[in-house]
Amino acid sequence: MKLSAGQSASYFAKPDADAAGLLIFGADGMRIALKRQQVVAALIGPTGEEEMRLTRMSASEARKDPALLLDAVKAIGFFPGLRVALIEDVNEITGPIVIDALAAWAPGDAQIIATAGNLKPTSKLRKAFEGHASAYAVGIYDTPPTRDEIERDLKAAGINDAPQDAMHSLMDLARDLEPGDFRQTLTKIGLYKLNDITPLNADDIAACAPVSIEADVDDVLLVVADGQAAAIGPVMQRLQAQGVNAVTLCIGAMRHFRTLHRAATDTSGRPQIWGPNRDKMMAQARAWGPVKLETALTELTDTDLQLRSAGQHAPALALVERTFIRLAMLARR
Repeated sequence: MKLSAGQSASYFAKPDADAAGLLIFGADGMRIALKRQQVVAALIGPTGEEEMRLTRMSASEARKDPALLLDAVKAIGFFPGLRVALIEDVNEITGPIVIDALAAWAPGDAQIIATAGNLKPTSKLRKAFEGHASAYAVGIYDTPPTRDEIERDLKAAGINDAPQDAMHSLMDLARDLEPGDFRQTLTKIGLYKLNDITPLNADDIAACAPVSIEADVDDVLLVVADGQAAAIGPVMQRLQAQGVNAVTLCIGAMRHFRTLHRAATDTSGRPQIWGPNRDKMMAQARAWGPVKLETALTELTDTDLQLRSAGQHAPALALVERTFIRLAMLARR
């Protein structure tokens, strides 16, 4: 059975204990790892691994010993409770091993949890799980966590009721952070609010939010957005000496200016900017305004496309530096 994006969130929180298995596939390894961790914990509980009710293997290990997965599925455990046979990084080469184990599965066997990278709709592995009467398949895509997922993770961190404003702040933060970083931030918030009976607020979240990009990259972005064209050259030379590449700078700049644009167009009165440079970036958002920020984002997009072009031969860092100087001059208009 194929699970939709809406169905998958509730399934990961409360998986079918009688299912034959679950295939989790997608391009983002971190998101897949978090979902796999969640569903395995829901099936076997906190003591499952200690009680040897979890057998973990990689696809390469199963390829060397094709009977390894089926043995794990059919093995009889020493402790009562659900058992899981986890196989990671499956591809089309090792897929037949998983397909055979799924076909041989019977009620009472360990549940098969398989993870894989991107799989086409025509993939035999994907079709085997989607077409099985008691197995499931779900694709994990590069989307921020939903409100329900954030609320669930907050409860796991010890915060049961978050006010509406705090939830909006967290949803904005989730769009800016990688899934693993966001999960760690929620855990940090839970520790920060331990024994604190006051409601969660934006200041609490800002105190726990990580800096999204390296401080050295922040240096040049703050200089650019402040309109200090003359200061760009020395900072760029230092970054070049440290090995920072042009694409990293361009991506960081796009993230910085998108954040400014979101703050400049905010109508809620609570623009969401995080990290130690929050006050400076708030001032930059007011100074630039939405129109100039949109122009800056267009400039950065054009530069990013030029950097990735096959016909590009000019020094990459020089292109980025030239764009930064144009943006700094734009800030002064």
